[in-house]
Amino acid sequence: MTISETFRSVELTRIGRTRYKATNVRGGVLPIGSGDDPDFTPVELLLAAIAGCSAIDVDLITGKRAQPEAFDVHVEGDKVRDEGGNHMTNLKLVFDVRFPEGESGDAARAVLQRAIEQSRDRLCTVSRTVALGAPVAMTTSPR
Repeated sequence: MTISETFRSVELTRIGRTRYKATNVRGGVLPIGSGDDPDFTPVELLLAAIAGCSAIDVDLITGKRAQPEAFDVHVEGDKVRDEGGNHMTNLKLVFDVRFPEGESGDAARAVLQRAIEQSRDRLCTVSRTVALGAPVAMTTSPR
């Protein structure tokens, strides 16, 4: 069986009451919890995924010109419950990036805003999926 190069998957295993571990195909493990422990909640992971995806895009584009001296992204939103059920609104990312003085830093600063816009409008798979919406199929495994 050949798996498409577009296919992605993660396995989730219960490790305790409302605690789980997500494992990727490369062996990376990430603990997930309900918020009663230090583990990231699923909503926090969604925010981190949006920020991480866009950060990678922006870093790759600006990093061709200069490596940043500081690179931080703040992401936030409101978790609401309304007629649409539970969901996030008012999602916002704020990039705080500082490049070195000089020609290469100037070049990176010159493309920073456009890189952020490219990530938002086209490149970041995570935020694009959230913005466009995608159906999520849920079923049980035949046992």
